[in-house]
Amino acid sequence: MKMVAPDPGQRTQRVKVGMIGLAAVLLLIGLAAAIFATASRERGVLGGANPDVVANLTIGNDTVAVGDGSEPLADLGLTPSTATEEVNVAEIANNAAKPQ
Repeated sequence: MKMVAPDPGQRTQRVKVGMIGLAAVLLLIGLAAAIFATASRERGVLGGANPDVVANLTIGNDTVAVGDGSEPLADLGLTPSTATEEVNVAEIANNAAKPQ
């Protein structure tokens, strides 16, 4: 098998193409970073929630039910509580025996 010596012009062409490709990728990454930075710096999105209004709504919300923390779903009212209350059996019997 005969080895052919590479042409010096072909080598420089490959280096140029590689450098142009690398520059194009870096340019695209820089452009994407600039677009995302501009988008994250915008105060509000068209049709989105205004952060100031949402903050004011949550500040005035102080009617949250607070439990002992052992049953967070029951504290939110999503499930019934499994906590048992002490019941006075004699009082229930007296109330049932009273005529209405």
